[in-house]
Amino acid sequence: MAEIVRKTDPGSVYEIDMNSDVTKYFENLAKKNRELFDKYNIKAIDIMGSIGSGKTSLIENLVPRLKDKYKISVFAGDITTTIDADRIESKGGKVLEISTGGECHLDALMIAKALARIDLNNTDLLLIENVGNLICPASFPLGSHKRVVVISVTEGPYMVIKHPKMFIDADVVVINKIDLAEAMGVDPDKIAEDAVNMQPRVKVVKTNLKTGEGVDEVIKAIGL
Repeated sequence: MAEIVRKTDPGSVYEIDMNSDVTKYFENLAKKNRELFDKYNIKAIDIMGSIGSGKTSLIENLVPRLKDKYKISVFAGDITTTIDADRIESKGGKVLEISTGGECHLDALMIAKALARIDLNNTDLLLIENVGNLICPASFPLGSHKRVVVISVTEGPYMVIKHPKMFIDADVVVINKIDLAEAMGVDPDKIAEDAVNMQPRVKVVKTNLKTGEGVDEVIKAIGL
């Protein structure tokens, strides 16, 4: 079972000057995380999306394909369980579970605490599975080099336009479960168009993560 870092672990209490801007506090922590990633030549990827969209399935597909090229570590954010972390670990990933204790997102402080628990010299790719949510994680940069948003056609046709903040900062959008698009009456091409209209530089990939369809294209889009 995956090792767990809990928000309530000793040393994990937020120390914030109430006269300061809380957003700026977490942005500064994110910058420090990025500096640490760059110091150790670690590529950090923040993977976001709703519960059930396919974040864990994406990582399950990425780890076997990339483990011969990269020394991979995975942070699996969850509110309470280690279910996702255990799934990824079964694929050969080195996983550290981050239990948020009820929070609907990871933040830069949680990532900093987790980084202190892994061997940075033996990691050159860090995959961060954020908590299942299309709202909260958008406001909390972690210091990652890329932000990947996974959505599913089963969530309906309006996920992008209903959650603009999540997609404005996205580098890659993965549209998953395309095998169910016709049954759901959803057009993946229209979702892709919405994503590009929201962020013209974004790269969009359509996938069926049950079969692995599109995973190689995701790897290329992320730059791995």
